[in-house]
Amino acid sequence: MTRQPLITPVLIAGCIIVMTGFAIRASFGIFQIPIAEEFGWLRTEFSLAIAIQNLAWGIGQPIFGALAEKIGDRRAIIIGALTYAVGLVLSSAAVTPQAHQMYEILVGFGIAGTGFGVILAVVGRAASAENRSMALAIATAAGSAGQIIGPPLAEGLLAIMSWQSTFLVFAALILATLMVLPMMRAPDAAPRQEIEEAMGTVLLRTFRDPSYGLIFLGFFSCGYQLAFMTAHFPAYVTEICSAISPDSLLASIGITTTSALGAAAISLIGFFNIAGTLLAGWLGNRYPKKYLLCGIYTGRTIAAAWFILTPMTPITVLIFSAVMGSLWLATVPLTSGLVAHLYGLRYMGTLYGVVFFSHQLGSFMGVWLGGIMYDQYGSYSEVWWIGVGVGALSAIVHLPIREEPRHAAAA
Repeated sequence: MTRQPLITPVLIAGCIIVMTGFAIRASFGIFQIPIAEEFGWLRTEFSLAIAIQNLAWGIGQPIFGALAEKIGDRRAIIIGALTYAVGLVLSSAAVTPQAHQMYEILVGFGIAGTGFGVILAVVGRAASAENRSMALAIATAAGSAGQIIGPPLAEGLLAIMSWQSTFLVFAALILATLMVLPMMRAPDAAPRQEIEEAMGTVLLRTFRDPSYGLIFLGFFSCGYQLAFMTAHFPAYVTEICSAISPDSLLASIGITTTSALGAAAISLIGFFNIAGTLLAGWLGNRYPKKYLLCGIYTGRTIAAAWFILTPMTPITVLIFSAVMGSLWLATVPLTSGLVAHLYGLRYMGTLYGVVFFSHQLGSFMGVWLGGIMYDQYGSYSEVWWIGVGVGALSAIVHLPIREEPRHAAAA
């Protein structure tokens, strides 16, 4: 039998779409201070808009997963890209906190239609069993590549145009990704028994499985930590970090302000996450995924506690960004791969979408609490410590998961 190649047109197209969508999403923290200063808003106002975006993303993920399974992957992606672009265009014209918060619902649904839930399901079906974990890791790493590109791109665009114009540029970019859709032709890799099972039957059986509940619960902290940092870390570094020395290495490469350091930190997280995610995908084919997930959440917990307890300097920001980056999205190929392994490929988009809703509940809480607690206490310390606690909980809840395939037993 001919071995199927790892790199396929489906994987390439999926990476382009995810990378572009995540480049835009990862840049929203850069707009935190410019928008607040222009309108004189409290930090809570724009934070709530980003929090609503994350919650809408979570709600939209299982909807778009089910939509892709009913009307086709490419049609679902088209709807997602159009929704994303409309949300960005409307946001560019918003002048009140309520308008921003309402339009971010559209942006969140657009991210769902062009993000991991839909794309990973297509990539997973198109990949062979021996390549699946690595293919999912590559597609996830593409999101990290977007994270490298997005914040500096936003920072650069803001230097030459308004934030409103930058939003319009981003809307054009997400629409441009539709040009690769002809490459998104994934074969139906599900066994016959899976294809014949109704979605309701599969969902009911899955929801009764305690392991699925543990996966759902464990993904909450991932969303909390990632969304909080994406939305608030640049501003946190800008305000708290000690000044950058004019003769330092950072200054020599153009990072002369703590604002630029905050944007660079998000990019550095994305850079290191490419290696971390690919390593997670490689390990996921060789070791139990639940133990790998436990290790990732433990590492995040230790790194966050160290960062809080250490006086912040440009060096500690870079060290923490590199460590956290290596663990950033490494959970995604393992969690999505675990769902596919346990419950099959036929309804992977929907089942992973439901799990991802927990991730986005955490995202909502992380971003929203960050804004509220900052305005109330003038500090992010309390939010950081909550992140440490939920990270430790996620490390624990993955241990009892049973990793035997359920769909094979049902068939």
